[in-house]
Amino acid sequence: MDFLRTDDSRFAALPGYPFPPHYLENVAGTGLRIHYLDEGPAHAEVVWLCLHGQPTWSYLYRKMIPLFAAAGHRVIAPDLAGFGRSDKPTDESVYTFDFHRSVLLDLIDRLDLQRIRLVCQDWGGLLGLTLPMAAPDRFKGLLVMNTGLATGDIPLGEGFLAWRAYARSQHDLDIAGLMRRTTPSLSEAEAEAYAAPFPDARFKAGVRRFPDLVPDQPDAPGAALSRDARDWWRTQWEGKTLMAVGMQDPVLGPPAMRYLRQQIRGCPEPLELAEAGHFVQEHGEPVARAALQALL
Repeated sequence: MDFLRTDDSRFAALPGYPFPPHYLENVAGTGLRIHYLDEGPAHAEVVWLCLHGQPTWSYLYRKMIPLFAAAGHRVIAPDLAGFGRSDKPTDESVYTFDFHRSVLLDLIDRLDLQRIRLVCQDWGGLLGLTLPMAAPDRFKGLLVMNTGLATGDIPLGEGFLAWRAYARSQHDLDIAGLMRRTTPSLSEAEAEAYAAPFPDARFKAGVRRFPDLVPDQPDAPGAALSRDARDWWRTQWEGKTLMAVGMQDPVLGPPAMRYLRQQIRGCPEPLELAEAGHFVQEHGEPVARAALQALL
């Protein structure tokens, strides 16, 4: 498999991101090196597994990780293949729903993560919400933010269709510009940090692929699996849940999250963040504090 590896110099002195890198080699037999953050005690009773989406990476969790670690918990925040400090296959056809999911399942297994609180948003949820049914004994809590299940039997919203059309037109997506537009509170340096893993368009194959991986038909790859996950969350989930909603998100905002809440057994009223958009983690401190109260 041909891949690119972003030079370490691109990650030097990023604002608010002092975390040392950790790596797993040949994840899921792909030959790829996957990066993850590993903060807090290695043998902590609680593990927070923080999954990002597109076009972000583990930098997204920089405001939440310190609160979880300060509580004496372990925090694992991987970069999906094609993102962050993880290797980036250059062939866009490599990036499939099953490919990303298998990488995450192998990471969980090889790190032997237990007593997991799953933290997910965007593609971190489309993928992450399919993981607990594969290893239910490992998962004890869910913090879910602006995401959904990719079941293929629900019409995709106009907001997403507009985003997909725009993304298709952007071979070399301006990631820093996108983050500034969606999250005006970001400093220039923070917005540029989101773009650090991607020196040029060659590194963005994974970024380009994600919008087209959202199933829009019942027989699309990942759709049947996601329907199985929906059934599992409705009937089998026994852990605690906190839903946090960025109310300004035009794509996966309040309507999508109301539907998702109906699919999660025992999901209480959500924490609504009036000023937050799609990237809820940029308002992560109050969300992390609420999760520490709700999910232990």
